[in-house]
Amino acid sequence: MKIVLAGGSGLLGTLLARRFHRDGNDVVILSRRPLPAPWRMAHWDGESLNEWISELEGADVLLNLAGRSVNCRYTQAHRREIKDSRIQSTRILGRAVQNLRHPPRVWLQSSTATIYAHRFDAANDEATGVIGGQEPGAPDTWRFSIDVATSWEQAFEEARTPNTRKVKMRSAIVMSTEQGGAFNLLLRLTRAGLGGRAGDGGQYVSWIHEEDFVRAISWLIERGDISGAVNLASPHPLPNAEFMRRLRQACGRSFGLPASAWMLEIGAFFLRTETELILKSRRVVPERLLARGFTFRFPTWPEAAQDLCDRWRKPRSMAEAAA
Repeated sequence: MKIVLAGGSGLLGTLLARRFHRDGNDVVILSRRPLPAPWRMAHWDGESLNEWISELEGADVLLNLAGRSVNCRYTQAHRREIKDSRIQSTRILGRAVQNLRHPPRVWLQSSTATIYAHRFDAANDEATGVIGGQEPGAPDTWRFSIDVATSWEQAFEEARTPNTRKVKMRSAIVMSTEQGGAFNLLLRLTRAGLGGRAGDGGQYVSWIHEEDFVRAISWLIERGDISGAVNLASPHPLPNAEFMRRLRQACGRSFGLPASAWMLEIGAFFLRTETELILKSRRVVPERLLARGFTFRFPTWPEAAQDLCDRWRKPRSMAEAAA
């Protein structure tokens, strides 16, 4: 297959490109900053139609991952960049697909599980999940994230692509050993003795192992009967306190210093990020994947955390042996 990844030069794009390329596919990444890679790279600005559109002609798959990282302080400038980068890139891809003689047969659009409400009572699936933003007392930053997610999906829905199947990937946090990812940060904190509960520890953590993330996307490409919103998350979200306890067990740490909400606010300020990424309860389940027969290799966090910790240790053990 020919697979075009728009905005695919980040962590998740690299993870997917590596797997698709290894499996013998023709992989093209559209990037603002093309760099040498085993796959092809093409320049685009995410805002205008130019030469990159030729890469989509006759392609099998378009996978859009474009958007400024949300791991930052939500200043007014950053808010504009976060929202505009997602909406503009989605709209320009929609225009491109509409102008093609042979458009991709499927367009997989990145979205986020953050679109769902902060809740503890029940899990959010695709059919009955509650779209967030109206929770009493919800911080402004949480409402902003919901606005971004819903506007992002609206731009995707507005694209008229009758010959291209469209899938919205509402992804939970992807746990990967790649540098710069959420798992590496959590692991560093845990190994430093700071891997205790965050806040009261009752907020749910939704996550997905990198293997299942890649496998689910490949599965969605092949399943021509699935369109619309699909939750990419493990079937078993769990409270933060339990999540961190299991991570400590997997990496061999018996103690983790807990962090209260006010401590997290101070830490987030100095790390130039937001506490929403830690304190919002994301209780999301992949009902559509399970109902259609997708099987997770890592459905529960204890086994996923152990596998990730083992993967993290392996390259270091090999490096030490070589030295």
